[in-house]
Amino acid sequence: MPHDSQPEMPDDSQQLIWSAPFERLREGQSFQSDCREVREADVVAFCALTGDWHPQHWDAGWAAGSSFGERIAHGMLILSLAVGLVPLQPERVRALRRVGETVFKRPVRFGESIAVTAQVTGLRPVDHSAGLVDLALAIRNGEGALVARGSVQVLWAAEGEQAAYWREAIPDSVHTPPSVSVPM
Repeated sequence: MPHDSQPEMPDDSQQLIWSAPFERLREGQSFQSDCREVREADVVAFCALTGDWHPQHWDAGWAAGSSFGERIAHGMLILSLAVGLVPLQPERVRALRRVGETVFKRPVRFGESIAVTAQVTGLRPVDHSAGLVDLALAIRNGEGALVARGSVQVLWAAEGEQAAYWREAIPDSVHTPPSVSVPM
């Protein structure tokens, strides 16, 4: 495939539909997110939220002398942003159950974009109401280079199980992400 061509989107049978019930999922189905820029404000907010003030992330002078030569985003921030790029439908995805092995392959610098591909790698019914779905994640930068890979397992609602409890428990406002403004 030439470097500048776009990858082919999977046909409908291979496209992961986040609103589909557990019974309609198949191994091999996949999803490709939109891109998201990683900004300095994201990193500073993550430092404040987690207490991880390693100078590699916030101190430009210190980071200039590091093996990376500049400040970079936390690996856990990149993983968190990647999960945020996945449109987990609250009516179907009841819980993030497990975060599997994650390997960080290369740094993400301020101003770089990331996108995530998720692919169904395993399906296991739990009971009549839900099943476990294993997803492999590949996080790539704007040039298509792999920056991290890992896996997650989610509890996914079965056919007919999304209606009553989930409709009542989750307000309509949850279906639309809030508009958040972060000062730069």
